[in-house]
Amino acid sequence: MKDTPGWASPGSAASDGQEPGASGPAEPADRPHPAQQPGTDPQDSGPKWSKDQPPPGQWSAPTAPQAPGQTPPPPPPPGPGWGAHPPAGPGGYGGGHPGYGAPGAGPWGSGWGGPPPAAKPGVIPLRPLGVGEILDGAVSTMRTYWRTVLGISLTVAVVTEILVILVQGLVLNDRLDTEALDDPNATLSELTRATGDALISSSVILLISVIGAIIATALLTTVTSRAVLGKSVTTGEAWRDARPQVPQLFGLLFLLLLMTFGVVLAGAVPGILVAATGAGAAGGALTIFGILGAGIVALWLWFRFSLASPALMLEKQGITKSLSRSAKLVRGSWWRVFGIQLLATIIANVIAAIVVIPFTFLAGAVSGDGATSFLNGTTEFGWTFLIISGVGSVIGSMITFPITAGVTVLLYIDQRIRREALDLELARAAGVQNYGTGTPGS
Repeated sequence: MKDTPGWASPGSAASDGQEPGASGPAEPADRPHPAQQPGTDPQDSGPKWSKDQPPPGQWSAPTAPQAPGQTPPPPPPPGPGWGAHPPAGPGGYGGGHPGYGAPGAGPWGSGWGGPPPAAKPGVIPLRPLGVGEILDGAVSTMRTYWRTVLGISLTVAVVTEILVILVQGLVLNDRLDTEALDDPNATLSELTRATGDALISSSVILLISVIGAIIATALLTTVTSRAVLGKSVTTGEAWRDARPQVPQLFGLLFLLLLMTFGVVLAGAVPGILVAATGAGAAGGALTIFGILGAGIVALWLWFRFSLASPALMLEKQGITKSLSRSAKLVRGSWWRVFGIQLLATIIANVIAAIVVIPFTFLAGAVSGDGATSFLNGTTEFGWTFLIISGVGSVIGSMITFPITAGVTVLLYIDQRIRREALDLELARAAGVQNYGTGTPGS
């Protein structure tokens, strides 16, 4: 074992006949000890030092000869632990080895304080991460590379919100009618139709928002992966790196949405068929229970494949290969992946709501029609309301996009570190020297 301070095992002999911590060469064994009594004549018959001395560092106190059959005396009591230095004696031992000293004496802060901390070339340490470290890494990426991160988020948020305003103002307001939801005298068919129109309106807006979030995630994936290595990237570089994978990313998005809605629809079909036969109450109840059960399955599938996007972007994989990679990484850790992403989404949306809600009420105060529609829970809004509330949504998206995208990418990296030792490759890419040998350095 290499006798370096802080890593030698207790009781190991010094190498090359030298005391631990000694800086000079070992003295010859036949040299008399300088600490003799004053006035002692070397020719006296008193005790003298023998020429055959034990090697330094391995001596022990002399013991009296034992008579045959006599029980040996008990060993001396142990010292005060590894932190105590042995007293000075023949051979000069007693300087102490810096690796066995009291806490704080060794180069690592303690002789047995564990391995050194993991290298951290970027926003996260290169080891399995905790929940707080994943969230902190996403926020640190946004704070350290704010120009690129906010530039990407602002661009995607503006384009997405413009599409939402145009679709809402030009298409949904004219073709969908949800007024029956506020009419206490509305018939069952009118309520059903109004509920369907409200669901369609919400689904279209949600679809546009999800597309924007996927594009932002694609661009921010490159930024976050470089931030892990401590390297910056411009918006143009992020786009050039992500552009070849964007078409496949949309294909992945379409497949995930088709899978999700297909599972939910499959759960609702039995109830719909029962209701079509004339058993309205039984069919409605069966439809509700079917949608709930299918919704749980769809939720499980969504988070099972939630790491497919960073796998597609960073590994340059195809759609099906990315889905299988995500399933492999999430296997056995579904609840952890679900919990971390849910927590990140809640935090991001709470922060965004602090900005969006004041703009929404301001839009309602400025636009009478928009305020009435907003308070009544309908989906018909005026242009003034849509524009003012859209400004708040853009600001909110600038906050939610980096957090949710950063958490997804860091969670993907964390799962690969846990399962595939990705930290070794990341350390090499970041230029960390001697990583994995116990003495990382930059």
